[in-house]
Amino acid sequence: MGRNHARILSALDGVEFVGVVDPAGAPHTGGPLPPGVPVLREVADLLALGVDYAVVACPTALHEEVGLQLAAHDVCALLEKPLAHTPEAARRLVHAFEERGLVAGVGHVERFNPALQQLRTRLEAGELGDLFQVVTRRQGPFPHRIADVGVVKDLATHDIDLTSWITGQGYASLSARTVSKSGREHEDMVAVVGSLTGGTMVSHLVNWLSPLKERFTAVTGERGCFVADTLTADLTFHANGAVATEWEALRAFRGVAEGDAVRYAFPKREPLLVEHERFRDAVREGTGEGSGIVTARDGLRTVEVSAAVLQSAREAGRVRGGVPPAGGDAAGPLDPLVVASPVGTATAAPDPGGPAPHDAAVHDPVVLHDPTIPHDPTAPINAEHTA
Repeated sequence: MGRNHARILSALDGVEFVGVVDPAGAPHTGGPLPPGVPVLREVADLLALGVDYAVVACPTALHEEVGLQLAAHDVCALLEKPLAHTPEAARRLVHAFEERGLVAGVGHVERFNPALQQLRTRLEAGELGDLFQVVTRRQGPFPHRIADVGVVKDLATHDIDLTSWITGQGYASLSARTVSKSGREHEDMVAVVGSLTGGTMVSHLVNWLSPLKERFTAVTGERGCFVADTLTADLTFHANGAVATEWEALRAFRGVAEGDAVRYAFPKREPLLVEHERFRDAVREGTGEGSGIVTARDGLRTVEVSAAVLQSAREAGRVRGGVPPAGGDAAGPLDPLVVASPVGTATAAPDPGGPAPHDAAVHDPVVLHDPTIPHDPTAPINAEHTA
């Protein structure tokens, strides 16, 4: 990702691109750096140049170390997503930057995709009415550049962040299941179902195993459905059925009623460029709040939800019993049930004489609640920074 940041910074108005840090001593920018931009081996060498802000695009496990070093020297930072490898590390970063009054952002670049910017604006205007469901699919081939985290922290954090952002709701509860098929220690596929604080249902399917690259977001409400394709930055609205289909044979293909389908036209600027413009302006103004950037505190919430996804997936395999596999012998071995437990609660095999395996006490989802970071589901969505 560093090569993309370098490309944008090289031509960003109002910014002087002064240096790149690469411990290997060679730039990974996909091309020559602008004249006079040195490649440095240590963050300390960059700090010696007197920078106002830095972009952190190193492996996730190093975000905390580098970020704390920048904060200690009063340097603002745009850290690539996710903010950190653990919630604890993310909290330390938030505290370090907030304590010194520094602007810190997180590179959840999907927020700046013009299709999602348009979607959020239309949801805030009430065009969909009451929101029922958000469904996302983020699938594609395995990225060999990623080695230190799995698909939850690398890709699913996009969907976690954008879902909360476009709806203006936090996550209330979730259940998840992961698999690892590529031979690595980290998961490469995840399925998540859950609910938001406003009652909206969510579903995320994310993997590194599909030959088909897909970036799909659908929001269903009382007036229809918005579908965003962030690969092409297209947004389409499908209205509820309003016109009866009288042609009997056509009903089998189109249903008993049809509604309008509209694909919107709007300006489409590169999301990464917009992200950098917003962060540059936030640094100039000295505040991240209301600037349109993804703040470090926003990034912390996403890290906390991703940790809950992984916890739910771990808890899922700990309960057995109750339902024989389809077509199997009811008296034979039982497949493990996909369940999750409340945060911090150990799950044990159900007592044969106790409640049925589908009892809610067994299947409670992970409940997300941090009283130190309240989320007000009634707060309006701030859409003043649309593309």
